[in-house]
Amino acid sequence: MFQPLYRRTLALAASRHAGWWLFGIAFAEASFFPVPVDLLLIPMVLAQREHAFRLATICTAGSVAGALFGWIIGAFLLMHVALPIVQFYHAEHSLAVLQEKFRHYGVMIILLKGLTPIPFKIVTLAAGASHFPILPFLGACLVTRAARFFLVAGLLRLYGASIRDFLERRLTLVMTGFLFLVIAGILALRYL
Repeated sequence: MFQPLYRRTLALAASRHAGWWLFGIAFAEASFFPVPVDLLLIPMVLAQREHAFRLATICTAGSVAGALFGWIIGAFLLMHVALPIVQFYHAEHSLAVLQEKFRHYGVMIILLKGLTPIPFKIVTLAAGASHFPILPFLGACLVTRAARFFLVAGLLRLYGASIRDFLERRLTLVMTGFLFLVIAGILALRYL
């Protein structure tokens, strides 16, 4: 079932526009889009292991730019744009809880939540809605997103051949597990 999508993603990863696609998906994922960027980063690194860290850099830059956009949406467009995004995830309570946590824990919230499967866009929207200071916000986003993407890229660069073989033999199992993590992350929003 996932083979055609996987093959298409590998073809996209080898295209000359791959970096732009990766930046765009990372940007969207950090601000409003429900699909995790890992679904594109992993096949791209597997297709071009020698460019793993360049791809992680593109992904990090797109994610931090998207986080800034999410912060702006939360700060200035809360009622008209941010709340419909939050309602899509049924995370209205989580937004309120995160806003309160930003007042008490600040940067630690970004550093912890940026590494988890919890949708990062909820964190960026909540940071903007609570008017968390922009420079510490961007610094924490840079640290946490770079840590996540460079860890993935580094592991794939080192063990890419065996990981690619494993993925291709057990693609349905891996994608089901990945979808389970995404759903678990969304459900975890209720318990922030």
